[in-house]
Formats: sequence, structure tokens, C-alpha cells
Amino acid sequence: MDHHHSGHGHSHHHGPANYNRAFLIGIVLNTVFVALEAVYGIFSHSLALLADAGHNLSDVLALVLAWTASLLARRIPTERRTYGYRRFSILAALFNALFLLVAIGAIVWEAVGRFHDPAPVTGQTVIWVAAVGIAINAATAILFMSGRKGDLNIRGAFLHMAADALVSVGVVIAGILISYTGWLWLDPLSSLIVAVVIFAGTWGLLKESVGLSLDTVPGGIDAAAVKAYLGSLPGVLGVHDLHIWGMSTTEAALTAHLVVNDRTGEDGMLREIAKELHERFDIGHATIQMETEAYICGLFPDDIV
Repeated sequence: MDHHHSGHGHSHHHGPANYNRAFLIGIVLNTVFVALEAVYGIFSHSLALLADAGHNLSDVLALVLAWTASLLARRIPTERRTYGYRRFSILAALFNALFLLVAIGAIVWEAVGRFHDPAPVTGQTVIWVAAVGIAINAATAILFMSGRKGDLNIRGAFLHMAADALVSVGVVIAGILISYTGWLWLDPLSSLIVAVVIFAGTWGLLKESVGLSLDTVPGGIDAAAVKAYLGSLPGVLGVHDLHIWGMSTTEAALTAHLVVNDRTGEDGMLREIAKELHERFDIGHATIQMETEAYICGLFPDDIV
């Protein structure tokens, strides 16, 4: 029996906005700040500063990841890499998450030791170094503010930097309290709080990157709603072999078999499906196979992959 593919419905995204300058400025500013925090954290015996330096190092890695993914997304596919290098961003995110989990463990281990044997901390140093962090993180967030609504990659960079400005605010508060109270235990406590903040973001990153690596339906896409939409189309009798996965951290793809009572006018139907999948569900790459009831598909029912 012949296996007829009805064709591909591709809804093409506009090319990502060029934020090369913003990424470069953000990476340079945050790298300088990480070095500043690390040096003063060591000299002032502040674990809170060292913990925040580790946190801001994750910002640099996140910016590098976002920039790299943005650049690679523009590379055209090849005969061997038919999707190009889009999935590189997923692998980079997974590596980033694992690296950060190791860093969190080191911070917590040191903080627990500091509770038993607190070291003297220069509160004023903590205050002004963290205040610089507020300015740098806020300035970097502003660089991505204009593109945060139209590009999930840019939005992630913006939210990451905005959240880090708030973390630096917490470090400033700890420095002020240490200066006025002399309570040295506030320093390891602040580092634990920073570790919790890093873990909260890292756990979500780890879950999402592992999920995307395993071709899980990307977050924000309701697979049941997609199937309901396809099943509600005029002339569609059934939907099976439906798969939705992430081509990258910003793009989603779909394949599905539609059982129809008549294949007349299917080209126009494919164009409409591709348009609706893009606009309703942000699925930019759709491949649809049309079948009639007379065709016995070997990929029915849904539990067959």
C-alpha cells in the first residue's frame, strides 16, 4: 500500500532581533562584577558576596547561552543537521543547570560551616559591592526590556537579570544589618537565601532542559487543546500519531495524522492549519499527513510510536 504524505505546513517566524550589542555589554559588565564580588568577598570574608558572585556567574553563563542560541538559530540547516544547530541551546541549558547544582552544594556546605565558626565580615564592603550589583543587573535588564515581549529567549535574559537585581538588594540589606548589629550569622544566612534563590531557578531550568532533551511537549503548549483543535476541523474524523516537541528552547514542532472523509482541497486546509497552530499555540513547524478511512495506518492508536 502506498504511503502518501500530504505535505508540510510551515509557519515561518521572522528572524530573531539582533541583540548582539546588548548581549556583549551585558556579558562584559557581569563578568567584571563577578570578579569584583569574588575579590572583595575573599578579602572581606563575606560568604554572601561569594555566593552572589556564583549566582552572577550563572548570569554570565545564561547570557552566553542565550547569545549563542540566538547566533546558531540563524545558521542554515545542512544535509546532516537538517534542523541546523537549534537544539544546541537545550544541551547548553542542561549543562548549565548541572553546573549550578554543584555550585549550590558548595555554597551550602560552606555556609553550614560558617554557622559553627563565623568569620569576621566587613559589612560596609558587602553593602557597596552589592549596590554595584544592583546597578549592573538593572542596567543589563534594561538592555533587553524592549524585546522581552516578542522573543522568549530575550525575555528569559531580561527576567534573569531583573531577579538578580533583587537578590543584590537582599545582600545589601544583610550588610546593613551586620554593620549595625554585629550578628555575623547573618552572612551565612544570606548565602543560604541566595542559594535557595539560585536553586529555585536552576531546578526549573533542569526540569525544562531534561524535558526538552526527551522531546517532552514544551511548557506553555496544551497538547490536549492542540488535539481538540485538529479534531474539530471540518471533515476530520480522527487524529492520531500526534507529536509535539521543542526544536530548540524557543521553537516547537508538530507532526500528526488526520483521518478525513475527503482529501479534496487539502492544500488550503494545510495552509489554514499551519497558520492556526502558529497563532494559537506558537507551533512554527507543522507536518500533517492526511489519511482516509480506507487507509490502514500502522501508527494507530496513540500508544503505538
